[in-house]
Amino acid sequence: MTGEPVGGAAVKAIPVARSDARLLVPALVFIALVVAAVASLGTPLITSVATSFHVSLGSAQWTLTVALLSGAVATPVLGRLGAGPHRRATILATLAVVVAGSALTVLQLPFAWLLAGRAAQGVGLGLTALMMGVARDHLPEERSAAVIALISVVSVIGAGVGYPLAALLAELGGVRAAYGLGLVVTAAALLTAWRSMPEAPAGRSAHVDVPGAVVLAAALLLVLFLAGERNLWSRHLAVAAGLAVVAVVLLWVWAVIELRSTTPLIDVRAVRHPAVAGANLAMFVGGIGMYLLLTLVTRYAQTPRGAGYGFGLTTFVAGLVLVPFSVLGFVAGKLTPRIRKRIAGPLLLAGSAAVVGGGFALFAVARSDLAELFAAMGVLGFGVGGFSAAMPGVILAVTPKSETSSAMSFNYVVRSVGYSLGSAVGGLILTAGTGPGHLFPDDSAYTTAALAGIGAMAVTTLTSLALARRRSPATNP
Repeated sequence: MTGEPVGGAAVKAIPVARSDARLLVPALVFIALVVAAVASLGTPLITSVATSFHVSLGSAQWTLTVALLSGAVATPVLGRLGAGPHRRATILATLAVVVAGSALTVLQLPFAWLLAGRAAQGVGLGLTALMMGVARDHLPEERSAAVIALISVVSVIGAGVGYPLAALLAELGGVRAAYGLGLVVTAAALLTAWRSMPEAPAGRSAHVDVPGAVVLAAALLLVLFLAGERNLWSRHLAVAAGLAVVAVVLLWVWAVIELRSTTPLIDVRAVRHPAVAGANLAMFVGGIGMYLLLTLVTRYAQTPRGAGYGFGLTTFVAGLVLVPFSVLGFVAGKLTPRIRKRIAGPLLLAGSAAVVGGGFALFAVARSDLAELFAAMGVLGFGVGGFSAAMPGVILAVTPKSETSSAMSFNYVVRSVGYSLGSAVGGLILTAGTGPGHLFPDDSAYTTAALAGIGAMAVTTLTSLALARRRSPATNP
């Protein structure tokens, strides 16, 4: 394999003025952080939503699921639109939708309107890939690589930023106050984008493959629905298996449509490139493991001591457990571009996956003290930060500039599905470890889930190492 992008030679970046560049970089990072944090607001507010709207916890869970779903569906569409001449308009229109959705979550409206607002907020997740496209087009190559890595990192650690803030506001002023945080920051993001986003380079064109988008949306709807509805697997296994088969068939139909289309939503042929395919496989399996540990630790921290384990933390205090995750993830993201000058991207993926596996091992053997949970989350954050920062470089090394948004949007769809499956796997393992008549799983169920996570990260490490072996020694993306 060579370092030349799939589909042709790289195009030079269209530089912006130095003063504009100083504004552009923080704007790109801020927007990516905001959309990630706002999309994660559903996690700490599920119980508060159930209480405030008098709905079941299962229904309240959809305030998170619907945001992930709309984000997964919108990401490839926005990625294709972002590859064309109207990228600035696409960014501004998307943020306007997110602001409108944020307003719906704050207004005194029925639960259905809250779900609609959360779906609109989730659309913003599709902007992360567009921020990377802007950085690659308008910053010098070395600078853009570091900024893209940072954007990738903040899109992950945004959950660690939004969780404790939302939980604190919910405790102080109720669920509407917590969602009010989303309205304020998304409005600020829209203003920032309006002031700082440049136009796309001339000569670009982009057409949305509508049939492909519809089929992909249907497939993702089924995949994320099956990942979120754990009771369906335990009570109606045949129905769940049938829907899984339908989802696989839809994904196959989508791939056929994309291969035959002259303007595909995602260039499937480029996705089949060994570097891109290997990176996406690592992202998928790694995403399952990374989100699994995130789910395990936060749930363990909030389990009442009466269960024989756990710490009985409030939602806000449990959210503080995510602080080491965010801080060390950011540190790893800042260090990774420097390390990549000496170590190949796939090797960094492998090393970061091994670090995440170390976090699982730590949680499996030492979780009786709150400091041990902080340590496990710190190790997880450092591994996830390094993994997220290294991933774009592996993919973009073989991707033309004009396809940056589209290529990374597919990677983020893969990540979203992996995260959803990670949450589902954790839930299924803990449910299986809950005895009849018990509200909480046995402590051993957490160990079993941690061992499953170690297995997932081992697969991710091996996949990344195999990807590194395929690289030419002369290539250093």
